[in-house]
Amino acid sequence: MIRALTGYATRNPWRVIALWVVLGVALAGLSPMLLSRVTQARTGDFLPRGYDSAAALRIAEEEFGARPDATTVTVLVARTDGKPLTTADEQRIGAESAKLAQRRVVMPRKDDKPAFLVPDRSQTPRVAPALPAPDRSFELLAVELTGNAADEGVQDVYRAFRDAARAQFAEAGMRTGFTGGLADAADTADSHRTAATVGSALVTGLIVLLNVLVFRSVLAALLPLLAVAMIGGVAGGAVAGAAMLTGLKLDAGTPGLISVVLLGIGIDYLLFLLFRFREHLRARPEQPAREAAAEVSARVGTAITSAALTIVAAFATLGVASFGQFRSLGPAIAVAVLVMLIGSLTLMPALLAACGRKMFWPSRSLRRQPREGFAARFGALVARRPLPLLLASVAVLGVLAAGTAGIRMDYGQGGSGDGTPAAATAAEISRTLPAGVSDPTSVYVVTTDGTTLDAGRLDGLSRALGTVDGVGKVGGTTLNGDRRAARIDLYLTADPQSPRARELASGPVRATVAAHTPAGTTAHVGGTAAVFADVSTAVDHDLTVVFPVAAALIGLILLLLLRSLLAPVVLMLSVGLGFAATLGAATLLFQHGLGEPGVSFTLPLVLFLFVVALGTDYNILITDRIREEMRRPGPARAAVGRAVRHTTPAIATAGLVLAGSFATLATTPGSEQVAFAMTLGILLSAFVLSLALVPALAALLGRGIWWPVRPARHPRVSAPLPEPASGPARHPVDAGGWRD
Repeated sequence: MIRALTGYATRNPWRVIALWVVLGVALAGLSPMLLSRVTQARTGDFLPRGYDSAAALRIAEEEFGARPDATTVTVLVARTDGKPLTTADEQRIGAESAKLAQRRVVMPRKDDKPAFLVPDRSQTPRVAPALPAPDRSFELLAVELTGNAADEGVQDVYRAFRDAARAQFAEAGMRTGFTGGLADAADTADSHRTAATVGSALVTGLIVLLNVLVFRSVLAALLPLLAVAMIGGVAGGAVAGAAMLTGLKLDAGTPGLISVVLLGIGIDYLLFLLFRFREHLRARPEQPAREAAAEVSARVGTAITSAALTIVAAFATLGVASFGQFRSLGPAIAVAVLVMLIGSLTLMPALLAACGRKMFWPSRSLRRQPREGFAARFGALVARRPLPLLLASVAVLGVLAAGTAGIRMDYGQGGSGDGTPAAATAAEISRTLPAGVSDPTSVYVVTTDGTTLDAGRLDGLSRALGTVDGVGKVGGTTLNGDRRAARIDLYLTADPQSPRARELASGPVRATVAAHTPAGTTAHVGGTAAVFADVSTAVDHDLTVVFPVAAALIGLILLLLLRSLLAPVVLMLSVGLGFAATLGAATLLFQHGLGEPGVSFTLPLVLFLFVVALGTDYNILITDRIREEMRRPGPARAAVGRAVRHTTPAIATAGLVLAGSFATLATTPGSEQVAFAMTLGILLSAFVLSLALVPALAALLGRGIWWPVRPARHPRVSAPLPEPASGPARHPVDAGGWRD
């Protein structure tokens, strides 16, 4: 099938290119709108129904009309002169709030985007009074807007509302401040806007620069980016379509992560094709370029397929996770990678066939063999001194892995910045009121015996909750319409996203609720702190399940690909050490160095899958080339040296491109840890594991690494052996360096 796809693409290049351009342009425009329909912002919605906070969310929606897509902004209103609010001031605030609640907020339109492609988030907000400060220095309003806080359109609606409210209260002699999840997301996006633009430009420049340095060609530098952009547009539409068909909901950060993954692996796969195509043209200058493209694409296509399916298989293991955010991430990335695989087997071969030797214009590298350089010297070093190199690699990785000692998980949502207006408003509120006043922990009580509720029946529970250390204030009891459900809001003294708040919600608060729930009723604890307490439990469970399943599946794939028992063990141990080193480095930097509460709760699982899957790809490249070289006569160490020399340019270039792609995640609010860890993990996988540790082990073990089946030695022949059909970039390209 692979040969059929690549063969059709090289025989009909312009048809294939036209099809991808049409699909890419159409779906690239539709993808943002489609993806916005399958994303959800509330972390609690990803919890299984059996968790206490998930039950509380259902009661809030069914009994109190809470909207599942609602997000609350807390508005602080105070006098501009700093004096306490008077009764007249409070009446004026109430009147202005009523006006805001009746005014529809129209989403601003951007001239560069057609209106039909952008969902209209215009809406009329719900505005209600919250709490006055005890010293009457300010009053809080609760403003409810609908939509995902990460949605650009929803953020634009918030900005429009904020500006209107600020101007309206200013006319009344009042100042305002805004905080909450949506306010924080909008402020953080504004503060990161320049960094995101610069970061995107830098990674694009890095990819182009690397390709120019390697290939000395304009087309070879730009076409991979254009091809990946076309394929990425189709992949976004495919992910959204698959989510709609299956009913899966994606986390708001998943589309951005998919874009970065596709950019990195897409460029990698296309680089493998370009390296092999150039080598083939050098070796057979008389062969027609289209025929060469067909031969190269079929040969490398098998390897690219193996590499892509490794990633797909690794992420498929997330299907066994109980936490919905993980369970939807796996299929989403798997679908996107499969689309990228199809594009790599069709669009890029078509481009090679259409461009031919002009792909490398104006470089003259096709006319001469490259000179030896760093790669040749490094290969010789690996063959000559494998033990010191192995010990040095293990020492570096071991020191970093030691950083995992004392690791803690951080379940905060991130994205807030200490210097943003939203953070400043939150700090002002917390100086007078409990930290949880804008995000209360709520206790929901529902009758089970057919009776109705009243405040008196719940007084005992309210009083008991007020005695819990860490509960700053207990709000009044709110009954639903038929008086069969009640809500009691608790304002914790700790930040709702802090470990202390999670401990309170899952420990003393739930224990108190269990002990004082009236007979004939059931009670559940909800709110941010309770949700993340349950998320921590779900994640801990998933880590113990997904890790061994993913490792076993990847090990099985290696066993089938390498046809050896010892080699897969070597590779799995190496990538496992690489994973531990990367996680340890992230812990050292963020938890111990920068004093953050811990590492992001999603980091270990996502990092494990990416580093192990992508690191395994690079390891497959080097080990397969080692096996090929060991089939030739001569010492095993010399074969390892040749393998390192031939694969270093492809692995190094691909590793730098993929690491640079992940580095751009640092410009996404709340993704700094993921960006650092994934960037470091890919660099360690490419340069330490694949080019140093694994070759050094192979040199020490010799042909025994392929136990129980050692590669047969071919007799020496005058012509070089034909390239095997597996393992991308197993070629003597730039035999010794990146120079032409």
